[in-house]
Amino acid sequence: MPPTELKVVGSYLLGTCIRPEINVDMAVTMPREIFQDKDNLNQRYHRKRALYLAHIAQHLSKQQLFGSVKFAYMNSNHLKPILLLRPQGKDEKMVTVRLHACPAPGLFKPSRFYPSKNNIRTAWFVEQSTPKEGATEPPTPHYNNSILCDTMLLSHLQFLSSAATDFPGMKDGVALLKVWLNQRQLSKGLGCFSGFMVSMLVAYLLMKRKIVKMMSGYQVLRSTLQFLATTDLSVTGISLVKDVDPSLPVLDDFQQAFEVVFVDPSGLVNLCADMTASKYHQVQFEARYSMEILDDRMVDGFQALLMTAKPMLRAFDHVFHLKHVSKLQGTCKKMQLLSELMDRGGNYVAAALPFIVSLLVRGLSGRALLVVHSLPQTPEWPIDAEPPKHKDVGPLTFGLLFYPDFAASMLEKGPQADHPEALDFRTFWGEKSELRRFQDGSIREAVVWEANTAYQKRLIPEQIVRHLLKLHADIPESSICYMGALLESVIRTGKEASGTGEEAMVSVVRAYDDLSRKLWHLKELPLMVSSVQGVHPALRYTDVFPPIPMKPIYSFHAQIKTKHMLLPSEKKPCPAYITPLKMICHMEGSGQWPQGKDAIKRIKAAFHLQLAELLQQQHQLVCRPAVTHTDVYKDGYVFRLQVAYHREPLILKEVVTPEGMLKYQDTEESRQLEVEIQHMPYVTSSLHGLQQQHPVFGSACRLAKRWVSAHLLGDNISEECVDLLVAFLFLHPAPFTPPSSPQVGFLRFLDLLATFDWKNNPLIVNLNAGLTDADCAEIKSKFAAARSCLPVMFIATPKDRWSSMWTQERPSAQILQRLTVLASESLHALEEQLMDPLKTQDVKMVFRPPLDFYDVLIHLNPNQIPRHLESVDQPVKSFSRGVVKNSTADKILFPVVDYDPVQCYLRELRDAFSDLALFFYDKHGGEVIAVLWKPLSFQPQPFKVSNVKGRMVTTLNDKLVCVPNVEAILEDFEVLGEGLVKSVEARTEKWTI
Repeated sequence: MPPTELKVVGSYLLGTCIRPEINVDMAVTMPREIFQDKDNLNQRYHRKRALYLAHIAQHLSKQQLFGSVKFAYMNSNHLKPILLLRPQGKDEKMVTVRLHACPAPGLFKPSRFYPSKNNIRTAWFVEQSTPKEGATEPPTPHYNNSILCDTMLLSHLQFLSSAATDFPGMKDGVALLKVWLNQRQLSKGLGCFSGFMVSMLVAYLLMKRKIVKMMSGYQVLRSTLQFLATTDLSVTGISLVKDVDPSLPVLDDFQQAFEVVFVDPSGLVNLCADMTASKYHQVQFEARYSMEILDDRMVDGFQALLMTAKPMLRAFDHVFHLKHVSKLQGTCKKMQLLSELMDRGGNYVAAALPFIVSLLVRGLSGRALLVVHSLPQTPEWPIDAEPPKHKDVGPLTFGLLFYPDFAASMLEKGPQADHPEALDFRTFWGEKSELRRFQDGSIREAVVWEANTAYQKRLIPEQIVRHLLKLHADIPESSICYMGALLESVIRTGKEASGTGEEAMVSVVRAYDDLSRKLWHLKELPLMVSSVQGVHPALRYTDVFPPIPMKPIYSFHAQIKTKHMLLPSEKKPCPAYITPLKMICHMEGSGQWPQGKDAIKRIKAAFHLQLAELLQQQHQLVCRPAVTHTDVYKDGYVFRLQVAYHREPLILKEVVTPEGMLKYQDTEESRQLEVEIQHMPYVTSSLHGLQQQHPVFGSACRLAKRWVSAHLLGDNISEECVDLLVAFLFLHPAPFTPPSSPQVGFLRFLDLLATFDWKNNPLIVNLNAGLTDADCAEIKSKFAAARSCLPVMFIATPKDRWSSMWTQERPSAQILQRLTVLASESLHALEEQLMDPLKTQDVKMVFRPPLDFYDVLIHLNPNQIPRHLESVDQPVKSFSRGVVKNSTADKILFPVVDYDPVQCYLRELRDAFSDLALFFYDKHGGEVIAVLWKPLSFQPQPFKVSNVKGRMVTTLNDKLVCVPNVEAILEDFEVLGEGLVKSVEARTEKWTI
């Protein structure tokens, strides 16, 4: 039978459609004759509706009108199939017409569908022939709601169109809100916050005079976000009913039946019926945070809220997947959710999800600010295929957002043992709960989680999730794929290491603090030490592999007895790399300081000698003085003290003009010294402070630097530069919250590199809140004016507003381009892996560099690479490096410091061949030096004495010219690196000479 009428409904008519998907919704009214009495019971109406749509589909598929005719579920609700029609050919992506079948008006009595009524009989659902005696039927609010929605399609359209008349701001406001929801992945799937709901919400605010028709789109957006931020619909619902009718159900009835309540103008339909309280709390949190961003004058709110996507992996600190949703059938049994299953038409995912989320919310209550879940989405399917099953929604993803201070606490404190709540606590935590006596004398129930290192403490939420889901929801551990800390394996060394180096870093800082105190209190120095400042990355917690205390084994070294020093032995593998931890000692000012450059250097050398002597006498520390510094061996670490005099940079700037005038100008030497004694300590202390506020800052930096180094670009971008990029993510996280896990910090770092517009914008890192918004505006305008003479990557900090000193020399434009491409590819590959729990997660893949890009590969001999164990893939064979780790000694011969043969070899290569080639290397245990020829170096040069280096003479068009002598150069590579170089692999097919 043909439909009685066809009408266009939905956002297309209101003009609030937004790309990328333009949908035109059409309501197809089914003729009254096909229905009978009692069609409201036991899914009869839904089955007839589906049959009717199937008949239309069969009819339309025979016509040549459409490119594709497919079925889908409306908002993934499997009781409500709809028909999708798309045009033919090129226009297929342009528009989708969605056909919704609805009953003739007045077919059903509304009172049959109140939230407290039952329309599904238990006996029918569990397939028994006779119902049990005296059993009461549970109410089926979701089922009732799904039928009522169909009867109200047209009246909802009329209601919205009356709200939108003479209100141009509504169209823009609703469109902006839809974009806002799309960027946060809130607007698709079962229980989503759909565009239709947003339109109804704006209409509600208009009715309540919170919005007036004079408002612009931006004001509508602000008012709606403000309302969402301050109103919790899961506690107090709202209703669009104008005149109260005593026969209609009241808000309390809806509140008992649904988690989130927003009643439509008829007073019958709950528009938020499928939404879980957790999803609404996520919307509420996002709205609250968005309001803060809009009010923050330092942030470009439009860019942050509407132009930046917030995928779960980057928005939440930990993400885990429920791999096999079919396991939720067991959950429904365990939690006895038969009446929910009946209400949801057997959809066990929808029935169990609210219960699982509330279980997790309770278990993580002190740690997690938000526990959210992805929205189950069923794919569309061709009309001749089987419809998708409940398990075809794919894995369910959950996101946790932590309170950084409490996420890693090892103790869950329960009620006192004799309180009635104690039993409830015991039931909730199962055998993990035990009685404990606390220091205040109270005896309480408590749960203690096992964790020794910072890395394990960060994963306590994983223990909680696995334990609770196994105990209460019957979900086995194998079905949970926890993606919280998969990347951190690349900053661990050694097979047995259980942590990721945070503890090692703390012990370095402790040794440094102790040495600083000893320096301040040294007796018999001509001038006091006025301040001690660390500049090594380990002292700001961002060293990729923090130093470990070591004591040398003498038999592995050659010895110089007279100087109490050790040298590397030629017969043994290269000794372990001992990094000198540099610290600057500022001496107090005095009129006795000389005013000449060379005299100051000599006085400093004398101080270095005296510091060594006094530390040895007063504190028995083994020291080795040099002209420019003194090395001190303390607690198994080597600290490098460098004396500084605050006026020295100024004296180095002095230049005498030919007329005998004295003037000051920057010289290379003065710049270098300023960076060393002023800027490095400032950055180190600021970032050390940032680490105290955000405990995962250091680990996020280390992952970022490990990635840059793994792609052989570590020498082309300074460590300080990467540290500042990561600091930017913590200081200016909008639209996200500051990261509370290293992995999220790293993913956002890749995103920043891949998407930041370096050409047109400076990156302003507001350390210690030292810049006001006026300062930022000034930096931006000066940057735009002087863009052409500034470095390609411009980073401004409060102490360095105009020169971007950490990016002056490097990276070059080509390297930055390469970094951007690598970051975008790595991010894409990582997100794909972390979001697909059914594949194997080999996250180290993005830390393995593509080598097919280079022209020559120089393979190195592993026993001469001192940091071989730091490579991304643990080497099979490791060498004894002549040190005892994690041990210290008082009296020792001084170990070999800062000796890395590969770095010495690289310096020689760059000195000799920098005009012909670029050299790339991963200092953390790389076995390959990659070489790239410079394109210009292969052009023939005129025959002159100055052009002969590394070239040979040939004739070209009867002229003598010089071209690179590649064979001899490759031979030089081997000769220079004798004993270190294993082989030189020339990829000749790649170059044309």
